[in-house]
Amino acid sequence: NPLPEVTTKKRGRKKKTKVLNLIDRLVNYKASVCLFIKNLCVPFDNNLAERDLRMIKVKTKVSGCFRSEEGAQEYLTIMSYIGTAHKHGINAFTAIREALLGNSDIIFN
Repeated sequence: NPLPEVTTKKRGRKKKTKVLNLIDRLVNYKASVCLFIKNLCVPFDNNLAERDLRMIKVKTKVSGCFRSEEGAQEYLTIMSYIGTAHKHGINAFTAIREALLGNSDIIFN
């Protein structure tokens, strides 16, 4: 992955490609990138926030958009509750059933 050739003389650093920038970051942060191999408590990826946002993007792609801001807020509240239940090892159906029965604190026990 050589540096790109510059046809005209310019001052400053030579511009790198995206691939070369990625390779440089992987080399510089090799210990952090490969930490999951040595420490089994570290997950392979740490994309919990990205996974939570992915459901919103899928919902908007399927339905086109939310009809109102209130509907979007209610959807996000429900998905946040289900996500928290899942992270605590509770089945989504059980969490929703308990919330409807008035025992919404089940996910925090």
